[in-house]
Amino acid sequence: MKTSSEAANPSVAVMQRHSLHGETMGTRYSALFFAAPGVDEAAIGQRLFAAVDNVDRQMSSWKADSDLNRLNAEPINEWITVPAELLAVLETALRVGRQSRGAFDIGVGDLVHSWGFGPARGAIDVQAITARNDGVQRAASDILELDPVQLRVRKRAEINLDLSGIAKGFGVDQLAACLDSFGITRYLVGIDGEMRARGSKPDGSPWAVAIEKPVRGVREVAGVMELVDAAIATSGDYRHWVEHDGRSYPHTMDASGRRPASNRLAAVSVVASTCMLADAWATALLALGETEGVKLARDRGMEALFTLHDGDGFQEIHVG
Repeated sequence: MKTSSEAANPSVAVMQRHSLHGETMGTRYSALFFAAPGVDEAAIGQRLFAAVDNVDRQMSSWKADSDLNRLNAEPINEWITVPAELLAVLETALRVGRQSRGAFDIGVGDLVHSWGFGPARGAIDVQAITARNDGVQRAASDILELDPVQLRVRKRAEINLDLSGIAKGFGVDQLAACLDSFGITRYLVGIDGEMRARGSKPDGSPWAVAIEKPVRGVREVAGVMELVDAAIATSGDYRHWVEHDGRSYPHTMDASGRRPASNRLAAVSVVASTCMLADAWATALLALGETEGVKLARDRGMEALFTLHDGDGFQEIHVG
């Protein structure tokens, strides 16, 4: 039996399913799409890898020669030319930072390192943490000056930028743009758990994205989110964390408190128009916590799922 969409457009029925994947940013990317017979899968695969590799080379904190680390190392009060993609991510990061009242802040690189996260993956530097708590913390939006016309950035003070809360989402958007350039209009692309869908499947059904149960050391599906022309990203406390003084701390930083997020939230999933926005807002809402985060999501009309620790189990709050 043909669906109504197939009857209206017979070419939909002969679309072929393709699945491509590879490694990037310390994890894996994937692209599932439907296209007419004869599509050059090899060329698409090469372009997909090039897209995410370009993001990694520009925005990685782990690559010493990335454009991000070059920007971090440059002196203050000097204009630095950066790639257009990096500038676009910086613009969005600063905007979300302001809209989240500082909950999302890319100027937490030193804080990330002090707590044993980041490329060093070392022990917690208690002395450095104490020193930073005693100092004045300025938001990245107060320090960075962007010139989108000439693709330049200037730092007004020393700052160590970290894009781990937004770059992966942007990478997913670049995968989407790659398939768009080939005229492909039915796809689901992702990097790890950050996903973006365009259109629906040929039978008209939405794309199903698994929401992971926020339990450390276990990969189980807690539920499914259906997507059509939307993106989803999740931040949580169950993938990367450190133990300190008998407590567990996630890798997501609360910039205002100058420490890892400390609240009841186990995970936050956000649905948005782009994966870059979903990624940044999931990070911001996790840092804000179960009260302020939920309030801000409702005030902004966002679609989000908050999963809270509740004894030995979990409690969910749906917004939107």
